[in-house]
Amino acid sequence: MELSHRLTNLNGGGSDGWALFIRAREMIAQGIPVTELTIGEHDIGTHRVILEAMNRSATGGHTGYATIPGTDGLRDCVAARVQTRTGQATSRDNVMITPGGQSALFATHLAACNPGDKALFIDPYYATYPGTIRGVGAVPTPIKALADNGFQPRAQDIAAQANGAASLLINTPNNPTGVVYGRETLEGIAQVCRDHDLWLISDEVYDTQVWDGTHISPRALPDMQQRTLVIGSMSKSHAMTGSRVGWIIGPAPVIADLINLATHTTYGVAGFVQDAALFALNQGDWLEQEVAAPFKRRRAIAQTILARQNTVGLVSPQGAMYLMLDISATGLSGEEFANRLLDTHHIAVMPGESFGRAAAGHIRVAMTIEDAAFGAALTTLCQFSGQISER
Repeated sequence: MELSHRLTNLNGGGSDGWALFIRAREMIAQGIPVTELTIGEHDIGTHRVILEAMNRSATGGHTGYATIPGTDGLRDCVAARVQTRTGQATSRDNVMITPGGQSALFATHLAACNPGDKALFIDPYYATYPGTIRGVGAVPTPIKALADNGFQPRAQDIAAQANGAASLLINTPNNPTGVVYGRETLEGIAQVCRDHDLWLISDEVYDTQVWDGTHISPRALPDMQQRTLVIGSMSKSHAMTGSRVGWIIGPAPVIADLINLATHTTYGVAGFVQDAALFALNQGDWLEQEVAAPFKRRRAIAQTILARQNTVGLVSPQGAMYLMLDISATGLSGEEFANRLLDTHHIAVMPGESFGRAAAGHIRVAMTIEDAAFGAALTTLCQFSGQISER
């Protein structure tokens, strides 16, 4: 017997991009102290009031099978939130609650793609994107967003690959670059989707973390509501990463079919987790702002530190919880730089190559440790880069 090719080929015969992260965790397990600037895990944790709401729901008995599309209360709340933020009519029929954003990524691609279809996505990308696409039997096709263009994808580059494609996946605010796609970029993307009859899958899990500019959901652009599937999550906005609760926004007929898919796969999300998510969303902006505040503050710390040197370049971080740093002046690849930094200073960052070819010569730094330690680690990183460049 053999395992399915779809499973064994999830990584396309290469790395899954997490090798350095795994090596750093192995060092920690061996008792070696490592400063981790690798993954998007909040250092503040889930707020106590959310955990208390979750506990009340669980001890109150909401521990059995929950309604598979999501509870009516949470679906209505998400719909109202999306309608307020985008101006587009949205009801519970346009919402399905999912076990986090990753589950939503898989479900939306299964909805949009048949086996063998090309599925487009923007490079640099979140590390799971290609494997998710392979997992549904589609063919992952990256479209480079160039550093020289501020990592804003160009419509002509997407259009050049659009023939025979079924879908396009975008992510703004972007992980790993921190770039927020501007209106001109999104209008160009929308036009390609209309011209080539593509489903647009819009990963918007960082929509509450915007430092410069404005987040625009492409679902709000003309003639895009019926061809756009939006992915949202409580993970980043409310520091509920382990709770695994997200959603898909889409046309009602698509949501109906996705509910049927959930019946045969996830069978929904725990009711007490959904109740906690509903409670959190009903707290309003203060809680989201409290979760986002450390990253905005650390961005300012990083800008100050990086302005004092000329070896490490900073891609303008407009949103999200990451810095994309250009270390090409060292003559090293992102992977070489990250591994040397880990070996010599026990600081773990993600190589740019973990996120695609367009990010080669860069590293991604997660702003996810307390301010003083973050500033110290970034200062050491810059000094290390300067020493390499002088050799």
